Amino acid sequence: MTLPESLVRDAIKKAPSGFALYDCLGEQTHDLSGDKVHFTPGSSGITVLDHETGDIRPPVTDDFVRFTKLTSRLEHIEAQSTAFICGDVPEPIQDSYRLFLCLLYGEKPVVTGAFTIESYELMGKMQLAVRGSAEALAAKPLTIFSVCPTAPLKWSDVTAQNLLDCAADSVPVEYISMPLSGFMAPVTLVGSLIQHTAETLSGVVLSQLANPGCPVLYGGSPAAFDIRYETTPMGAIETQMIDCAYAEIGKHLGLPTQAYIGLSDAKALDAQAGLESSMGTTLAALSGINSISGPGMLDFESCVSMEKLVVDNEICGMTQRMIRGIEPKEDFPSRHHFEEMLEEGHLLIADHTRKHLRSEHYFPGPSIERANLSRWRSEGKTTLGERAHREVVRHLDEYEPSRLTDDVKNELVELMTGEARHHGLDRLPARES
Repeated sequence: MTLPESLVRDAIKKAPSGFALYDCLGEQTHDLSGDKVHFTPGSSGITVLDHETGDIRPPVTDDFVRFTKLTSRLEHIEAQSTAFICGDVPEPIQDSYRLFLCLLYGEKPVVTGAFTIESYELMGKMQLAVRGSAEALAAKPLTIFSVCPTAPLKWSDVTAQNLLDCAADSVPVEYISMPLSGFMAPVTLVGSLIQHTAETLSGVVLSQLANPGCPVLYGGSPAAFDIRYETTPMGAIETQMIDCAYAEIGKHLGLPTQAYIGLSDAKALDAQAGLESSMGTTLAALSGINSISGPGMLDFESCVSMEKLVVDNEICGMTQRMIRGIEPKEDFPSRHHFEEMLEEGHLLIADHTRKHLRSEHYFPGPSIERANLSRWRSEGKTTLGERAHREVVRHLDEYEPSRLTDDVKNELVELMTGEARHHGLDRLPARES
């Protein structure tokens, strides 16, 4: 089946050029339009990096609760995500269970998705429990659902139905086309972009036929294919180039954009993790990608590290500072600044310095080492991983519960408990209060 060009062009015109996202309390957190940039953790991992043992292992409920609490406190990570799958609940409820924990412990909007058709019904009810009505949810979207065409050039029954269900409820979706260059897509970057464009535009058509004007993100998670190891490196420069290129296509079409970028294929919080994550995040921010998914991710988009999320939060803060650029701030005329410096010997406490220091300079948190050598030695010669772990512990100690009302929280628990019993789980796994 081919889609007529007129139908595709009509769908593009009907799709909004941007939309806002709101937290659990109804406050706007995102403006997904133009070149505005927002960060969210990568999602749908199947393992976590355990700092204590150094091992990559399957995650459980306690891991997800801690991750959600940590995400709630990181300033430059503006959304939370259903970051990984909890192995201590039955498979049929793993999608809804992740969203349940996000809404129970965090206030930020959620980037999520479903691997089954049935999961969406309960996930929709949870959003209604938070917002109060279908009208309120449509007016103030709380989530973005990832919907993934299957390379090459197909939609499965599951993802197509998820897309249509989201459209019916005006829940935003991000299209996650995943061409693999040289494997499930042409080996050339242009060829992969052509396939990505076709798969993504087919999703736009489906959404706008179902509900004209429903919000969408022109997104994806393409990758180069490394034939030496039969892997899909998300940190490869070719992967990042495809991401930035398809974002330009999305912008040309007048659509807000998304990408899985700013993550790493490393298996530990090491130099490779920093190299790949910072390069991807910087390129994505300079490209003006509206929703950047990736912080916290390792091992080909499959593993989550809380320590890496802390470090990536700093990378996000630095890139946000970068894209604000350089602007004069009472710098002209400048003669009096230099006269004061010559008279005083410095400008450390000058009025101009005190007024503009915090806005002009980004000061990273303790995970980034900026002390001199002697101080670093006297403070224990800590590694990046050690400092990041200290920050994880501090944030968890200082976590404050979500301000959702007890009535809403109880309704979420009742919804999730009922679904769990339906699938043979008498009680939900124990959680911290």
